[in-house]
Amino acid sequence: MSSGVSISTDKIIVDRSRGHRNKAVSKTVRATRERLQLSNSGNQAFDRDMLAMHVNAVLQAAAVVPLFIALVTAIGMYISPSAHLIAWALLMLSLHAINLLLARRFSRKEIAAAETTKWRRRLLLAQILLGVGWATFALQSCDACGGDSFYFYKGAVLLFAISITAMSSFMLRQGVLVGFVPVIAALLFRVAISRDLIDIGLTAICAIAVVFFHFICDRLYRSNLTLMSYQSEKDDLIAELEVAKSMSDEARRRAEEANLAKSRFLASMSHELRTPLNAILGFSEVMSSEVLGPMPNPTYREYAGDIHRSGEHLLNLINEILDLSRIEAGRYDLNEETLSLLEVAEDCIGMVQLRARAKNIAIRHSFENEMPQVWADEKSIRQVILNLLSNAVKFTQQGGEISVKVGWTAGGGQYVAIKDNGPGIPEEEIPIVLSAFGQGSIAIKSAEQGTGLGLPIVQAILAKHDGQFVLRSKLREGTEVIAILPATRVMQSIPAVADAPAIEKRRRSFA
Repeated sequence: MSSGVSISTDKIIVDRSRGHRNKAVSKTVRATRERLQLSNSGNQAFDRDMLAMHVNAVLQAAAVVPLFIALVTAIGMYISPSAHLIAWALLMLSLHAINLLLARRFSRKEIAAAETTKWRRRLLLAQILLGVGWATFALQSCDACGGDSFYFYKGAVLLFAISITAMSSFMLRQGVLVGFVPVIAALLFRVAISRDLIDIGLTAICAIAVVFFHFICDRLYRSNLTLMSYQSEKDDLIAELEVAKSMSDEARRRAEEANLAKSRFLASMSHELRTPLNAILGFSEVMSSEVLGPMPNPTYREYAGDIHRSGEHLLNLINEILDLSRIEAGRYDLNEETLSLLEVAEDCIGMVQLRARAKNIAIRHSFENEMPQVWADEKSIRQVILNLLSNAVKFTQQGGEISVKVGWTAGGGQYVAIKDNGPGIPEEEIPIVLSAFGQGSIAIKSAEQGTGLGLPIVQAILAKHDGQFVLRSKLREGTEVIAILPATRVMQSIPAVADAPAIEKRRRSFA
């Protein structure tokens, strides 16, 4: 015999074979929610992405620095031809090549989160090496140049170098500040030696430029970091929505399977339950009525009556469950025809009159005169009114009073209102009473307990007729229930068409 779990919807309602999927989905949802709640834990979660963006910027601007170095060398050779500028240009190109090789290696390698700090240090070291190259340029001098033209040239080159570095490496935090520390140190060394006012001014301008561009780069870095956190949160929310959608689809599938299993169970069990119930009801009625002869023991006769009443209760429960299941499954077909709401209400009052008299309950009615007929299912409307009247008789005490009204609504529809002076329903228990199998505390304590399906069936039948159901109740004051049919169900009378004069026979003419 196989020990696997059956997945047939005829045997089980909940498919346990898919439990592991639900567990994984729930775990994913919890992890995503925790990640969303801890999204402001710091910048470490995006360090690798920031370094990757910095490397991409360096690789895309790979040709800018060599062109700038060539331009600087050409202008410097024009101002003062010197072999030192050419040596400096070769040094800068070599350092720039080292920086590109390091960036290309980073882009080709899958960097783990634990290696982020190490690669950040390497990239900052590459910026320091480029800064050493620019510091070598800052130490250049021109004794043969007249005036301050060489200082202007050197200052302009350093400012452009700072701006270009800031534009290409703002994703590397502190890249500009660390990269141009050697330049500032070289300028300070030159100021300490020369004590020249121009060197002091150039050093101050470069230092201020480095601080300013560092501030700009830091703001750009934070802005990009915020955008990346928003993007990450959006992706996490989308992932959570997808997971929630998959969970809802799974829940809907399981609900459909459970509904199918319930429908098959009710369809297969209704006949099997009703057949023995008919025998129980028939034989118990014969025994309690002593049709075949007197029963010497009165206790047995009482037991037969109890069996008959219990069988009737069980049969009513089965019928109500089947009615509710057919309505929920959309298989409750209405056999609509014209009917008078007044006549149906009068018939239903007559059917419960005997039970009301047994409890000394007076049923008073107030009907509108000459109400037109409505288009509805007579059996369903009769069931609605009977359910409401039975509840009123059941929960009204001895010597109580029930009033039944049939009239017009403000919108042109018709209604049936049933009010009793029974114990009423607490306000917090009204949703329970209106739910399937729901019973209030008074119904549970009373001797005549029902199935809790009467009001849900009434709501469902009225909904099939596009109507409404209203329940008003106050504790120790009574309950009023109103069944409303819309104006579209009311049949409007059309006046008779007047007899038209007969059309004279047309005479034929022959040419």
